Amino acid sequence: MGQLLTRSAPIHPPQVVLVGLDSSGKSTLLTRLLTGELMETSPTVGFNVGTLELDQKDAMTLWDLGGQPPMRTHWRQYLDGCRALVFVVDSSDPGRMPEARAALKRLLSEEQLNGVPLMVLANKKDLDGTLTIREVSRCLELDSYLDRSWEIQSCSGRQGLGLQQAFISVARLIKKS
Repeated sequence: MGQLLTRSAPIHPPQVVLVGLDSSGKSTLLTRLLTGELMETSPTVGFNVGTLELDQKDAMTLWDLGGQPPMRTHWRQYLDGCRALVFVVDSSDPGRMPEARAALKRLLSEEQLNGVPLMVLANKKDLDGTLTIREVSRCLELDSYLDRSWEIQSCSGRQGLGLQQAFISVARLIKKS
């Protein structure tokens, strides 16, 4: 007689890399996702990593990479096996959008990311005067990425707003790629 097996989260969940400029809120976002709590974070030197279980079928390993200028040159070392890229921007800081656009463009030119879907998270939507996702999309020139699946969503790492939905979308992008 055979056994009935139920499908559970993958043994080796897909790797998802979270990047963005320093102070965009990547570590706050990761901590909120993994613990449900708001914790004070300090600038990431190196990386933080954790496994996010969305449900019984979907899980992913999230790599939060430091965003300070000297750290950005090391991002490429974490791209092997990357199944989705999450680029976090501080939507309350329009002055840094050109720097974010340049960092994203440089990163997406890496060969390891060919065909890898992109999720842009416009973070800090809980603050007054933030850019809309349409404005962030225009600033980052997302429409120029015709050869890549991408989405953009607003969120708040501090309040946890939009995070679950964003990573459900990331799981869907991974499955489609």
